Amino acid sequence: MAAQRQAAKQALRNALTHCGGDPQQDAIAAALEDLVRLNPTPDPAQRFDLAQGNWRLISAPSFPDGERQEDGTYVYRLGRLAFNLFQPQDLRVQIDEVWQPVFPLGDRSRHSHDIVVTFTTLGTAGPPLQGQVRNLGVCEPQDETHIQVQFTGGVLEPIAQTDRQQWQQVFGDRTDTPRSSWKERGQGLFLRLMFGFVPPGAMDPQTGKREFQMKRSPKGTLEILYLDEELRITRGEKGTVLVCERV
Repeated sequence: MAAQRQAAKQALRNALTHCGGDPQQDAIAAALEDLVRLNPTPDPAQRFDLAQGNWRLISAPSFPDGERQEDGTYVYRLGRLAFNLFQPQDLRVQIDEVWQPVFPLGDRSRHSHDIVVTFTTLGTAGPPLQGQVRNLGVCEPQDETHIQVQFTGGVLEPIAQTDRQQWQQVFGDRTDTPRSSWKERGQGLFLRLMFGFVPPGAMDPQTGKREFQMKRSPKGTLEILYLDEELRITRGEKGTVLVCERV
């Protein structure tokens, strides 16, 4: 069984490489089905001893409205990475990596469920800048195969070697930002009333960080399809499948 499982994992990795990482492609879907059938962990949502660690996405990113480039990378508008809450929303960024750190949060049942996206800016006046968007989340077991996930906020910040002055020019507080439309104001009010949304404040001049909070965000369910020492495969409520490898 172990040899069969390793062969199925390699077949999935090969399919991800050759088909652009999209789980909806037939070859990837078939490889996923074969591997999930061999899942060695019958109660993966309860096995945080296996789930704890840093996981890197090896399937395609699942944010809305992405564009796959000829070199296999994905490009998004910045706003699509975090609920359209960071400016400039329409700035094009190339996804470098997506990470999911899973670590305990003070008790044995609650764990972090952040989604960390590192990116490189495209089309800015100066040199490309590297940063990350961290969507903060927590999770806890719901049953043997499902976890409940709740996002609590988000952070936009530069990575260590990024020039802070250039970062400030692109992502800092601006006086030329177009006035919000009535629709945007209505969406902001809805977020505040329904989810306890606290919008991003001023940028921290020392770190270049901006962040928002969601104090009453809705809870979602994630199904753990496969879990072992190497791979973690999940499926969201809308059918989105993500394949992550332990780093």
